[in-house]
Amino acid sequence: MPRKEDAVWSRFAGIYDRFMRSDMDAYQIMTDRMKDILKPGDQVLEVATGTGLIALGLSSHVKQIDAVDFSPGMIEAAKQKARGAGVTNVRFGLQDACALSFPDATFDAVIIANTLHIMPNAEKALREIRRVLKPHGKLIAPTFVHAGSKKAAFLSRVMSVTGFRAYHRWTERSYHTFLGENRFTVTDSVLLNASFPLAYVVATQGEYNAAEN
Repeated sequence: MPRKEDAVWSRFAGIYDRFMRSDMDAYQIMTDRMKDILKPGDQVLEVATGTGLIALGLSSHVKQIDAVDFSPGMIEAAKQKARGAGVTNVRFGLQDACALSFPDATFDAVIIANTLHIMPNAEKALREIRRVLKPHGKLIAPTFVHAGSKKAAFLSRVMSVTGFRAYHRWTERSYHTFLGENRFTVTDSVLLNASFPLAYVVATQGEYNAAEN
């Protein structure tokens, strides 16, 4: 049965790219930085791909990307964009970030952009990401860090009425702490200008141990 959140994001899919226009410069910087660390032979997963902005932006740089989202509307919009652009090496699919279908240690890198702060079960999503990452694989997790922002607090209240809710409000430092508590070590972090401060963060993990879960 579809969840309430699925319907909210599916309704938003048609205008998502227009909504994100003001942050396109930051997204281009993020994509360029990802290209610097991803290798052509890497197996890459993007969790919460939305309309595929990042996955499609990376498609010419890597051999294959699996890009998943829990919203049928977002995935359909991403597929339409891929068909229109003639992109064939990005596989879009419906998946729950907290219950990924991929085998253990599948991916060299997992991308999850601007999503962890709006996930009620962010810790569970990170456990799944650790599971599907290869030993010492990279987590690329840009996230809005807007704790203490009066503008963000106001917009959060407004957006919660429409079904969007921020469950976590981090600073860049507290976000690093959160990742550390979930067994990731931050190796790169830069603060970008966007609608709200945006921390572009890369982290690594040790070998996944199934006994931990």
